[in-house]
Amino acid sequence: MRAAMADAVVGDDGFGEDALVRELEERYAALVGKEAAIFVPSGVMANQIAVRVLTTPGDVIVAGHHAHVVSFEMGASSRNAGVQFATVDDDGGALRHEAVLDALDGEADHWAGVRAVVVENTNMFQGGTPYPIADLEALAAAVSVPLHMDGARLFNAVVATGVSAARYAAPATTVMSCLSKGLAAPVGSVLAGPRELMDRGRVERKRLGGAMRQAGFLAAAGLVALDEGIDRLAEDHARARVLGQAVTAAFPNHPLVGGAVATNIVAFDHPRARAIVAHLEAHDVWAGTVSPTRVRFVTHRDNRDEDVERAADALLTVARVVNES
Repeated sequence: MRAAMADAVVGDDGFGEDALVRELEERYAALVGKEAAIFVPSGVMANQIAVRVLTTPGDVIVAGHHAHVVSFEMGASSRNAGVQFATVDDDGGALRHEAVLDALDGEADHWAGVRAVVVENTNMFQGGTPYPIADLEALAAAVSVPLHMDGARLFNAVVATGVSAARYAAPATTVMSCLSKGLAAPVGSVLAGPRELMDRGRVERKRLGGAMRQAGFLAAAGLVALDEGIDRLAEDHARARVLGQAVTAAFPNHPLVGGAVATNIVAFDHPRARAIVAHLEAHDVWAGTVSPTRVRFVTHRDNRDEDVERAADALLTVARVVNES
């Protein structure tokens, strides 16, 4: 990947003149079965562009209670697009259809109109759970507004389930994926959808400060990520399952979020979540919290089997300390 970046021949993407950026956009659009795509600096920007092209200020978006676009983007949608959220239960990783339809039906009773639905695949807060494809297809058939798929970890879902990226994305009007995270590129995400929306999305990218210039060296890394990073995700999933077993052994009274580990995220709830993370850091094991009571681990390309073993040992030690204090 570093060699590809060093050898990249770049142009000015602000004028559409960077051949590697165009190749990356076309490659991703083909993978997810969409007409066109836009390369952007981050997943948050990809989500925010989608929100802006699918809605107008005052509109409502239906999303899960803890969807990334709701809880982990610092209120960006209200500030950038002037929209509000109607949140529904997504505890199993999928939106509850009845609640989505109720929100859509509320416009007849003078509620603000729902103009889009956001689904997250995999669902980060719910322990990296892939969206069940049958539920996704049924939801798309039931609603009358566009779906946006926050597919930051879409390819983790693809590897875990065997469902193709194109089939997963088919029910969605727009879909984005991160080239960083498990795919291991240093920077960048890609948003795809109908060409007309992506043309508008380029305008919104400019407004948000995301139109990069000689970005081909970043696109070169993204192309390597798509070529070599997707199948490799299975290694992350295998290590996450081992880590999940270690968490269960250390904290048997605190079950894993989502049940069995499906992809590369291991999460569990504990009233002393932040203390656990701090104690683990003292053992040179890095985790994080995604709520005051939820610990999250994410496996990635730089992990090795021995790292997971060391994390497992640290978990047992930390569990004794936390339980005794």
